[in-house]
Amino acid sequence: MLPIVLDSNQISVLLVGAGPLVERRYQLLKAAGVADLTAFAVGPDVDIEGAISGLPTSADLEGIAVLFIAGLERELAVTLVAEARAQGVLVNTEDDRALCDFHVPASVRRGDLLFTVSTGGASPGLARRLRKHIEAEFGEEWDARVSELSAQRTKWREEGLDLKSIAEKSEAWIDSKGWLK
Repeated sequence: MLPIVLDSNQISVLLVGAGPLVERRYQLLKAAGVADLTAFAVGPDVDIEGAISGLPTSADLEGIAVLFIAGLERELAVTLVAEARAQGVLVNTEDDRALCDFHVPASVRRGDLLFTVSTGGASPGLARRLRKHIEAEFGEEWDARVSELSAQRTKWREEGLDLKSIAEKSEAWIDSKGWLK
């Protein structure tokens, strides 16, 4: 596994699916701040504002960086994955590792702070349990803490400090605040 975090303002994402699985994936993408998101709804039971009815065409995949598929019949997903991969699009098909180029880890967001947990698909239940533990351990106050330290870091950079000095000052700041006991 190669852990990366994609800048949700820099990529085009296409979501295709049916039922509650695609709606859940849509909510995750919106929470992640995906700015360029197009959704296709297969079937009448999808409640996603602005979703296009039906399956995307090859032309719809042009310029897309990432494709998420959720709730589709496997036969439809296999065809769509092949088209996307032929165009160099990274694909995630909900709950089907063979049709995935990557997976989405369990995550906890506190503003700009993002915790992720992954078992590489080996134990989603463990990842879910660890996510709940992290949620309890790191509350909403961490959003303000990240902003506070970010402002300090900007100040230190403006003062001309090098990266090593900024790292040392960051460590001292965290310790002085008692954030990680």
